Amino acid sequence: MTKPSLRPDQTGWLIAAAGLSLAPHASHLPLAISALCLLLLLWRGLLNHRGAPLPSRSLLLLIVAVMASLVLLEFRHFFGKDPGIALLAGLLSLKLLETRSPRDGRAVLLLSFFMQLGQFLYQQHMGIAALALMGTLAAVGAMLALQGRPEPVGQRIRVAGTLVLQGLPLMVVLFVLFPRVPGPLWGLPADAFNRSTGLSDTMTPGDIAHLSESGAIAFRAAFQGASPPPPAERYWRGPVLSRFDGRSWHQGPTTRLSKPAYTPQGPAHSYILTLEPHNQRWLLALDFPASAPERIHTDNFQLLAREPVRERVRLALVSYPQTPVGLQERTVTLSEALTLPPTGNPRTRALGERLRTQVTRPEDIPDHLITFFRQSRLTYTLSPQALGEDDVDSFLFDTRQGFCEHFAGAFVFALRAAGVPARVVTGYQGGELNPVDGTLVVRQSDAHAWTEVWLEGRGWVRIDPTAAAAPRRLEDGLAAALGGEGRIPLLARGDLVWLKALRNQFDALNNRWNQWVLGYNQGRQQEMMAWLGLHQAGWQELAALMSGALGLVMAVLAGWILRNRHKIDPIDRSWLTFCRRLSALGFPRQSWEGPIEYTRRVSTLRADLADPVLAIGTGYALLRYGQNPADHALLHRFHQSVKRFRPR
Repeated sequence: MTKPSLRPDQTGWLIAAAGLSLAPHASHLPLAISALCLLLLLWRGLLNHRGAPLPSRSLLLLIVAVMASLVLLEFRHFFGKDPGIALLAGLLSLKLLETRSPRDGRAVLLLSFFMQLGQFLYQQHMGIAALALMGTLAAVGAMLALQGRPEPVGQRIRVAGTLVLQGLPLMVVLFVLFPRVPGPLWGLPADAFNRSTGLSDTMTPGDIAHLSESGAIAFRAAFQGASPPPPAERYWRGPVLSRFDGRSWHQGPTTRLSKPAYTPQGPAHSYILTLEPHNQRWLLALDFPASAPERIHTDNFQLLAREPVRERVRLALVSYPQTPVGLQERTVTLSEALTLPPTGNPRTRALGERLRTQVTRPEDIPDHLITFFRQSRLTYTLSPQALGEDDVDSFLFDTRQGFCEHFAGAFVFALRAAGVPARVVTGYQGGELNPVDGTLVVRQSDAHAWTEVWLEGRGWVRIDPTAAAAPRRLEDGLAAALGGEGRIPLLARGDLVWLKALRNQFDALNNRWNQWVLGYNQGRQQEMMAWLGLHQAGWQELAALMSGALGLVMAVLAGWILRNRHKIDPIDRSWLTFCRRLSALGFPRQSWEGPIEYTRRVSTLRADLADPVLAIGTGYALLRYGQNPADHALLHRFHQSVKRFRPR
């Protein structure tokens, strides 16, 4: 065991930089690895405080083996984003336990900077950016500590902040002009988008209820020229599910079209949709969007992207909610909308048969079925009882508890049993208007399932059977429909007025961050270039413009540095004042003389000035070259001595 050659303050700065760089990763690192990293940092801090030797190499190798085993146990391999970040976190913590020299310290800082970059592989919101900035300040402070003498923490942070601010213009130039690359910059196909959340292309009882427990934002809509449609008309269309295997609903085959399979009619709603990445192709447009350039329409009225949505997408859309659709529907589509599994749910099949014999017109069957739902006193809840083998029968006749997917699935099953074509539509319903910036915010808790019924002469008609048990769900949202049920996400609750106001402020600020920082993609960059007169700018034009802008920024910074090159700190200013006063007495300082030699020579020639002259020379030497230049008492005495020194 050998003691490190680093000063305690240098080691402290390195520990702070590593700790702030690792802290944001605690949200996604396995608990065991996070705990081990924390223990290693605390251990290194304790050794630094006590001035104790660092652990032996054999002990460090044993800890490396433990760390690697934890990563392998958690991820089953060492390749990919998650195990790679976990390994780097452990190695950074371990590196501090063998850091003995400034060279080792620089390796710690390189790992710290990489871990700060790694934060953005998981999240990119403002909080993560703030944590990265704190880690950067600490790392720059550690770099200064490795290069110079000890200084007070506040002074070190001010200098580090100045350096970061000097780099800000360069960062802005690179951000604006560096060619944007769609998708992630790093990641393997298996894990590049494995954390995307949202709707699925299948629906099983419990799926949407689980999704509705999340308060994460799914998308935002900024309506132009008018207020958004009433809450009960805010149906944001997602996957259309037409196949039922007895347990789950699935998408059927669809035909992709270059334009909508309908003619838009009625009132129009224009809006800008900002969709969060969900790694699927659907775009969740308000029913029913007009033709959207570079987008794909389908015969079930979905709007699709050409590639999975793997980054935030901003769309300008116009929707016509009152447009009649499917008036001349294909026979194969109607046939699929009548198909049921050959067996299962006999009581619901009997219900459908009974409805078919009780009415004279097929178009009256949906209304009679809604009446049955109301009379059955079905309960709308996030925590329904477990269903039996025939889950539709169990929901309608036994437990009578369910969420929107239970209502929609059972309604479509019963209609098909009655001979009425029907299908399930999933998406989002509602949304809350943020009064701060006027945007409509739709969260994962607004996920919903409803039905479409095909009626002769009317086409596909939307019917939401959830309204039979929870009519407030459509008008007032999930929280109002469920009352005080504990599983409602905190951000979806409306009873905490102060929390709602705080959330609105944060959402508005976060929306600006998303639009102007995270939303600055390839399309926005091309818009910026077009505004500058560079239409369809390629990477060559961007590189040339970026080089010119970087050169200009460097020239400005160099000019600022040259202008301030003669500025001196207060200690040197007092010393030069002292030297000028001695020079006026006929004792100029020679260029080769240090403070001790100079003041000794003067004290020999002027014995009457020996005490104050030697005290000032010694004080300056200690402040400039001593081991503790941050001695505030010595600094005060030095300045006061120079101020009082006025010889004749």
